Amino acid sequence: MRVLGIDYGRRRLGLALSDEEAVLATPLPHQRRSHSLDRDVRALASLASARGVGAIVVGLPLHMLGVPGEMADEATLFAQKLGEAARVPVELIDERLTSAEAERVLLEADLSRQRRKQLRDSLAAVLILQSYLDQHCAGDDVGS
Repeated sequence: MRVLGIDYGRRRLGLALSDEEAVLATPLPHQRRSHSLDRDVRALASLASARGVGAIVVGLPLHMLGVPGEMADEATLFAQKLGEAARVPVELIDERLTSAEAERVLLEADLSRQRRKQLRDSLAAVLILQSYLDQHCAGDDVGS
């Protein structure tokens, strides 16, 4: 079963997809946000259906002390609506530092600022999804 990973943002949604065995996360092109939450949810539900996704993981942007804020509330609402539209389980996982880690990796790769901007969200989604896959024993209980 494939798992879709999402790095939630107000401007872009970073996307990553697992292999069939739910072992390895690979990046997908990020999705620019529209001005409609429902439109964004429908687009992702369609993507999930087309790719045979059986579960979705959305990064939960918590403050450094682990306290949810406004972005966490938005991501939670987004995840709830996406689960209803896609009709698959959606899990929120702590994403603290994934965007910073993605930026660090891209800086080490000596990429231009423009190229880093293009890749950051998808790489953050890969980190979120890979963390989830690793925690769930490479597919043994994904979506449970």
